[in-house]
Amino acid sequence: MRFISETSSDGVREQLFTLGDIPGVLWTPEGAVATSPLVLMGHGGGQHKKAPDVLARARRFVTECGFAVVAVDVPAHGDRPKVEEYDRIVTENQARVEAGEELAPLIADFQALVARQTVPEWRAVLDAVQQLEHVGAGPVGYWGVSLGCGLGVPFVAAEPRVRAAVLGLGGVLASAEAAARITVPVEFLVQWDDERVPRVQSLALFDALASAEKTLHANPGKHGEIPAFELESTLRFFARHLG
Repeated sequence: MRFISETSSDGVREQLFTLGDIPGVLWTPEGAVATSPLVLMGHGGGQHKKAPDVLARARRFVTECGFAVVAVDVPAHGDRPKVEEYDRIVTENQARVEAGEELAPLIADFQALVARQTVPEWRAVLDAVQQLEHVGAGPVGYWGVSLGCGLGVPFVAAEPRVRAAVLGLGGVLASAEAAARITVPVEFLVQWDDERVPRVQSLALFDALASAEKTLHANPGKHGEIPAFELESTLRFFARHLG
């Protein structure tokens, strides 16, 4: 892990880093010297590690809960180079949707492909971050919706260090098998009028989770219209399970 910049503001220390060819960002409480809970955040499709919603949540996890937060750019996003194979698939999928195919299965197949790369990458990021003295090997949580859910479900299923997860805006088509291996507490977000992921598929993914403790948060609105108050619920959820 190589740190390339560091800034601090309003009690939050922000460190940009690279791990191999993976660009990432770590937020920690300013002056932190001891082990703290860590939340890994997965950004949405077309976004990046410092997208506004990721940044806003991360800073509140740090300032209000005392957590460390890490996020990295998914392949072909943010500061990572384009992937010709992914560009080809996206172009083909657009043409297939215009020809009348359903969007959700195409998204699911694409996310399953990307997850085969991101799951081992994210596990390596956890290894590196938890070796830092100002983070340590404390409990780990995961937050990710939309693409962050499609990649997050197989990650949470594969990573025993994760003790709690916030997921949502994702469907069951590519994730049912992995969801059945998740047993940690989950808070799951559904937008009732989601135009990208059919409601029935989101509910099926929630049902597939093997967690004894899981809560469904369904709100009216389209894919990107998660109400602001859900952030407050997320803060309480992680404080309860990681703090």
